[in-house]
Order: sequence, then C-alpha cells, then structure tokens
Amino acid sequence: MEMVFIIIAVFVGLVAGYGINIYISRKKESSAEHVYQKRIEEANKEASNIIVDSQLEAKEIIFAAKSQSDAEAKERLKEVSAAEKRIHQREEMFDNKLSLLDKREQELKKNEQSLNDRARHVDNMKTEVEKAREEQVAKLEQISGMDSEQAKKELMDSLESEARHEAAKLLKQISDEAEAEADKKAKRILSTAIQRYSADVVSARTVSVVNLPGEEMKGRIIGREGRNIRSIEAVTGVDLIIDDTPDAVIVSSFDPIKREIARLSLETLVIDGRIHPSRIEEVVEKVTKEVNDGVLEAGQQATFDVGVHGISPELIKLVGKLKYRTSFSQNVYQHSLEVAHLCGIIAAELGINQKIAKRIGLLHDIGKAVDHEVEGSHAIIGAEIAKRHGEATKVVEAIASHHNEAPVNSVYGFLVQAADSLSAARPGARREMLENYIKRLTDLEGIANAINGVSKAYAVQAGREIRVMVDVEKISDEDADFLAKDLTKQIEEKLTYPGQIRVVVIRETRAVRYAK
Repeated sequence: MEMVFIIIAVFVGLVAGYGINIYISRKKESSAEHVYQKRIEEANKEASNIIVDSQLEAKEIIFAAKSQSDAEAKERLKEVSAAEKRIHQREEMFDNKLSLLDKREQELKKNEQSLNDRARHVDNMKTEVEKAREEQVAKLEQISGMDSEQAKKELMDSLESEARHEAAKLLKQISDEAEAEADKKAKRILSTAIQRYSADVVSARTVSVVNLPGEEMKGRIIGREGRNIRSIEAVTGVDLIIDDTPDAVIVSSFDPIKREIARLSLETLVIDGRIHPSRIEEVVEKVTKEVNDGVLEAGQQATFDVGVHGISPELIKLVGKLKYRTSFSQNVYQHSLEVAHLCGIIAAELGINQKIAKRIGLLHDIGKAVDHEVEGSHAIIGAEIAKRHGEATKVVEAIASHHNEAPVNSVYGFLVQAADSLSAARPGARREMLENYIKRLTDLEGIANAINGVSKAYAVQAGREIRVMVDVEKISDEDADFLAKDLTKQIEEKLTYPGQIRVVVIRETRAVRYAK
C-alpha cells in the first residue's frame, strides 16, 4: 500500500509539478507579451517622433528650395528683362538703319536716274562729235589731199621725232651731269694716285744678245764638230743663233728664266775663256743656282716693298720670275709693283682695304710667269694658281677679271683694272710693233667711217683719240651724243688696245658769204 501511496504521491507530485510548470510557463508568456507590447508602443512613439521630425525637416528643405528657386527666378527674370531691353534697343537701331538705308536707296535711285540721263546726253554728244569729226576729217582729207592713215603716220612720225629729240636732250643733259661728276671724282682719285707714285718712264728690257770680244770667239763657242754649242743648248734648254751678226750671239727661248741662265752662263764662259762640255755644265749649274736665288730674293723684295705678308713661297718665286718677263717691252715685275702701289693709293682714296688691294695688284699678272708653259689667258691661269696656293676669294676673282675674261664681282676688280691701265698706258711704258700700231689706227678710222652720217674721221694722239666729223643735215646736236656712244661701243667690241680711246664727235655749221 505504501508503495501505492508512494506511487500515487509521485504521480500527484508529477502532476502538480507539471501544472506548476504550465503555470509558470504561462506566467512567463504573459510577461513577455507585456514586454513586447510595451516595446511596440515605444517603437510606435519613436516612429511617430521620427515622422514628425522628418516632416519638419522636409518642410524646411522645401522652404529653402522654394526660397532659392524664387531667388533664381527673380535673377533670371532680371536677365530676361535686360535681354529684352537690349533686343528692343537693337530693334530700334535696326529700324533706324533700315530707315537710313531706305533714304540712301532712294538717293541712289535718283543719282542713277541722273547718271543715266547724263549718259544718254553724253552718248548723244559723242554721236554729234563723231559726226562732226568725220565731217572735219573728210574736209581735211579733201583740203590736204591725204587720207586719215597717211595723216596719222605723218603725225606719229612728227611726234616720234619730237619725242626722240626731247629724250636725246634730256639724256644728254643727265649724261653730261653724271659724266662731269664721275669724271671729276675719277680725275681727283687718279691724279692723287699718280702724284703719290712715280717710276722710271722707260722700264728695263730683257736682252737676249750676248756680245763677244771678237769673231774668233764664235768658233770656240761652237767647238770641235759643234760639241760645245750642242752641250750649251742641251744643258740650258735654249737655242743659240750664231749668224752674220758681228761680235754677237743670239739666245732664243720662250722661257725667260732659261734664256737668262743661258745668257749669263755664256757671258761667264766668254770671260773665263775655258769653253768645253764639263766646264759648261759646271758654269750652268752655278748660274742656275744664282738665278734661282735671285728669283726668290726678287719675289721677297717685292712683297717687302709692297708691304704684303703671308704669300705662299711658290707664289713669291713666281713673282720673282716676272723680273725676266716682258710685255710689249714693259718689264712685268716692275709693272706688278707699280700696279700694287697704285691699287693701294686708290684704295686709300676710296676707303677700302689697302692690303687686299696691294696684294691683288702684286699678283694680278702672276700667270705671265708660266703662260709659256700652260695654255690659256694669263688672267685665268693666274687666278687658278692663286686659288691653288690659298689666296682669298676676293683676290682670286679680281685676278681673273682684270681683263674682263671673268665677271667683276667686287670693287677690287674695277680697282685693279684702273691701276693696270694706268701703269700700262703711261708714256713710254710699252712699245708695240709698227705694223700693229698702224693697223689699229686704220681699223679705228674704218669703224668710224662706216657709221651712217659720218663724213670724215681722224685718229690722233697716237691712236688715243678719234675725231669724227658728221654731216649736219643727217646728225643733230642731240644725235651726236648717240653716235658717240654707238662708236664707243663698237670700238670696245672690235678693237684691242692699251689704255683708253677718247671719242670726239664734231658737228659744225658754217655760214660763208663774200663781200663784193
């Protein structure tokens, strides 16, 4: 029973415990629901507060945006009002311009109408004038016996003749003034140069004749079976001419140095008296050295006298060789020194570089030292030699152009031409063959006489001047100047002459009456 009671008690206890658990569980559920409900209420209150705050904030944002929008709208309204005002002003301005254009258009129409009226009036007048002119032309043709073309030709010929006459007068006046001024300055410069430099009137002349003490010396020079003369010719490279000339032997060679060596050697042998092949070789060798030393010394002395430095040793030797070179009997070495000094003096007057001018003057005929060995003009040969030995471009160009065989590219070219002419054309500086001299005078007169309107021509002052007498009926005073220019041009193109030739055209009218 106790067991039953225990079981019942346990069962009751279990039931009671289960009920208590259920109660406690329900109690807890009721309490949690209360807490949950409370939290929901608090959340609702908080949400309501947030909504209210959000609404207030949204209202503030809307208000601020509306205020900003109103401000922008007012600003935009101001801008629109200003733009409208400007547009209105422009419209008024355009209206004014249109009004002004309308007025101008009306004025232009009036002017156009007036011009049209005047044009019609002018056309009518032209028609009337043309008609009157045709009538006048017809009357003039009837009176003069010439048609309009003939009258035009005669009028044009008259106008052309008058225009040529006036042009000739003007040209002559301008030419006379320019020539007078240029001639005055040129004379001053050249006279200054000539006054400041003086040289011997007659330059030294190379002699190729060896005088002998007697006729028997010719036989000793020839030697047994001609061995001595053959030895001399072989060693020196010259030809010995032993003819009927009494007490003289002629030395012939195109090379002036060889000719000089042969001359000096022959004179030494004649004085010494010992003439045989070995002695000839010994003397020629000694004289050759002396001549070469003399050539170098002469070249150095020339550069020292002129005052130029830095010239190549080869060029100095060539300058020294010019001592034995002649041109129209004028010693080229002395001529080069003269030209160098004259170039320096003229350069000083013109205010240009004197050293360059002197250098050009000294070297301008350097080609003549080798022109017997090289084909071509000595001016071109000299320019090539100067260029090869490092001379400046101005120097080379002036050397090449001093006989107008190359274009003149600087003032130094004209300067060396003037100095070269001064040295060559002074009295006694050069001699020419009589035949060439007479031929030049004949050609000079022939060129003048071949010109239409020339009655007589005379070459005077040893060919330095040509005087031309013209027909007064064919040549006027103004045409005389044209004739002088034409004759000068023909002389320059057709003749070769030293210095310059003066052309004088003479036109005179003579009135002759006899008193009875």
